[in-house]
Amino acid sequence: MLKLQSVSKDYSLRGQTVRALDDVTLEIERGDFVSVVGPSGSGKSTLLLVLGGMLSPASGQVLVEGESLYDLGPEARASLRKKKIGFVFQTFNLVPYLTAVENVQIPLFLAGVDEANQRKRAAELLDRVGLADRLHHKPSELSVGQQQRVALARMLANDPAVILADEPTGNLDPDTARAALDFLQEMNQEDRTIVMVTHDMAAAKRAKRSLRLAQGRVCDHTPADGYGESSAFLELSSGEV
Repeated sequence: MLKLQSVSKDYSLRGQTVRALDDVTLEIERGDFVSVVGPSGSGKSTLLLVLGGMLSPASGQVLVEGESLYDLGPEARASLRKKKIGFVFQTFNLVPYLTAVENVQIPLFLAGVDEANQRKRAAELLDRVGLADRLHHKPSELSVGQQQRVALARMLANDPAVILADEPTGNLDPDTARAALDFLQEMNQEDRTIVMVTHDMAAAKRAKRSLRLAQGRVCDHTPADGYGESSAFLELSSGEV
């Protein structure tokens, strides 16, 4: 489903080159749920952006269902993202002047869905996340947990096969965080592939396996999760960014 083959990524920082990902080779099968952990600045978000087609690596290949993501032109890559990949961000990235239903409509509008079906699909998704009575509320009129649920509904709008989540529980209280993780596990049980960056080890244990970013190595470790008995714990070393 997702493959990184000898992927490296460098940044320039104060006149020096800093390697964020260092010759990383990784395969994530369809239906997997992988958490990515490591200290701040270890490259977690870089890995997610590279996987999502939003940040070109310096070298190596990124494949989505066998298609080399960065060998595609910008328009073709954006089209693949819209069709196959859903993003969840810590800051939600909701448009403040749009209602909940209008925020969920955005990816449908970009995909060329007619307006009537946009609204129908968006309303169905908001109902699924328990916000059927908040369709016409703007983000400022919603709690943080409700805003997160709008973001989750929007992520599902184009029925993505892959979900990339960047610190999805970072701004949430414990109860709301548990609900968000329950929802991601439900999505995984529908055979969606999930890669979740998190600094929260309790959240990481909800995945089937974890990748730990450290110093340039990929090592097998003892299973360390509460979701699947046979899943492996991997350590991925990827520089310091």
